[in-house]
Amino acid sequence: MTTTITPIHVADLVAEGELMPVYVHLIDHPDGRVLVDTGFTELHPAAADLDPRVLSQREIDPASIDLVVNTHLHFDHCGGNHLFAGTPVYVQRRELEDARTEEGYTIPEWVDPPGVRYVPVDGEHELLPGVRLLPAPGHTRGSQVVVVQGAGGRPTVITGDTAVWFGELDEPETEGQRLILALEPGAVWLSHAHEPWRPPVDESADRSGS
Repeated sequence: MTTTITPIHVADLVAEGELMPVYVHLIDHPDGRVLVDTGFTELHPAAADLDPRVLSQREIDPASIDLVVNTHLHFDHCGGNHLFAGTPVYVQRRELEDARTEEGYTIPEWVDPPGVRYVPVDGEHELLPGVRLLPAPGHTRGSQVVVVQGAGGRPTVITGDTAVWFGELDEPETEGQRLILALEPGAVWLSHAHEPWRPPVDESADRSGS
């Protein structure tokens, strides 16, 4: 069995007049199923200015998920954590501390709903063989990305909001964005894009090799 990544569209937001889809990503690995971020499942006054719209999560069976990863704990990435009570949820320790202590950071009751069990991570962590968590500060101080190593090829990266739109990878500015490019990924899944970002093709290299 190979490892696959499936994007699942769970909600929509509107930011500065632009529709922003909200995706979570399901990793099917020979050793287990990992859900990266959980979107949100209900509306909350604190997010009303983003005109949130909740879509069905019927594609996700909570009982089938072995591990959950939160790239960070803003409301649109942890608002479905309550569905996974008892399932280990991996998050960088710094992110968890900031979400619990900084006013206005997120929606607190969505971070710590009953039964949610966090596994705080300090730095790099191998989640499953070929699946790593890497700290990627920038969007938040405690943001992390998930790196999935393909069979003999370039890795695929699931970014959360380390990059919110493709231009941030075309012209990286944060430590996290530069880290993603240094991994030389074949594809990068963003939380608010329908398709993955891919590195530009070096046409001159192609011509020289032909």
